[in-house]
Amino acid sequence: MKNSLMPTADQALPGRDEEISISGIHFVNGRSFKDNIPAHMHKAVFGLGCFWGAERLFWLIEGVYVTAVGYAAGITPNPSYEEVCTGMTGHNEVVLVVYDPELVSFEQLLTVFWEAHDPTQGMRQGNDVGTQYRSGIYVYSGQQQVIAETSRQMYQKALTESGYGQITTEILSLSHLYFAEEYHQQYLAKNPAGYCGLRGTSVKLSGL
Repeated sequence: MKNSLMPTADQALPGRDEEISISGIHFVNGRSFKDNIPAHMHKAVFGLGCFWGAERLFWLIEGVYVTAVGYAAGITPNPSYEEVCTGMTGHNEVVLVVYDPELVSFEQLLTVFWEAHDPTQGMRQGNDVGTQYRSGIYVYSGQQQVIAETSRQMYQKALTESGYGQITTEILSLSHLYFAEEYHQQYLAKNPAGYCGLRGTSVKLSGL
């Protein structure tokens, strides 16, 4: 399928110079996810399929200050959701997690990430097929990179022992996060009966 192949730079949609206009205020807790983040907070970005259910998963965790959804790891600047869905931007649907490291660790967030989806599916999660549904961890530091790669090795061992194939999760330095449109932010709080495609493997990650 066309949208299961990453576009090259000359194939990618041109996008736009202007950012998508959003409030930047979390619908559930009223905190800003764009400005005035307390200095002691840390950030992590994850892609694990459709970002609606993925964001709710993280905002419910104690120690998570605020969350937001967006697009990352692609080519097109300031893409729209419709453009991302064509597969011609290269972007992934991702969740920004701003967290207090004194209350929840990056390792704990990684455990939630791995156990909430099937990271062996390539450019898809379940019935959601396309480059924007790939598994990914997008890091802010070399330390996060090392921890993420270690967790991938550990989870691969657990998955292999349970009969699963190779993990396809990409672990990359975050180059830019483009926030998604307002209606996507905290979507399942605004639409409690909305679609959630999260499906884990039931394989646990222990010892991280």
